[in-house]
Amino acid sequence: MTGAAIRAAREGDLAAVQELYLHLNAEDPPADPALAGPAWARLLGSGLTTVLVAEVDGRLVASCTLVVIPNISRGARPYALIENVVTHAGHRRQGLGQAVLAAAQDLAWEAGCYKIMLASGSRQEATLRFYERAGFERGGKTFFQIRRP
Repeated sequence: MTGAAIRAAREGDLAAVQELYLHLNAEDPPADPALAGPAWARLLGSGLTTVLVAEVDGRLVASCTLVVIPNISRGARPYALIENVVTHAGHRRQGLGQAVLAAAQDLAWEAGCYKIMLASGSRQEATLRFYERAGFERGGKTFFQIRRP
């Protein structure tokens, strides 16, 4: 990876992050601007979330969202969740996704988190190995989900 700057997303990054998310779930339509702007402001201003981005030549090419969740178990140490990990298709296999995940891990450890969780809907072995190379363990816990009907 050369020339990439990893940083926290800013208010003015909304359109670029939305464009990047087309490489996350191509079938998902972009959020309605009337909803996206306020949601983005809440996301960035919550104090619990950090959207990390990799910027190359002024273009956002990778991102992930880190949520640090306060907790009263485990000695009142927080835990973290990483979601929306994405790298632009034209910039994959350059270490950019690994870089944003490493930055997210660093922030979580700095916040005193005792664990970081990440779930992937992908069944592609290459994707699962990508997360393992980033230090995540497959099969550590059983993951359940429920989606709104």
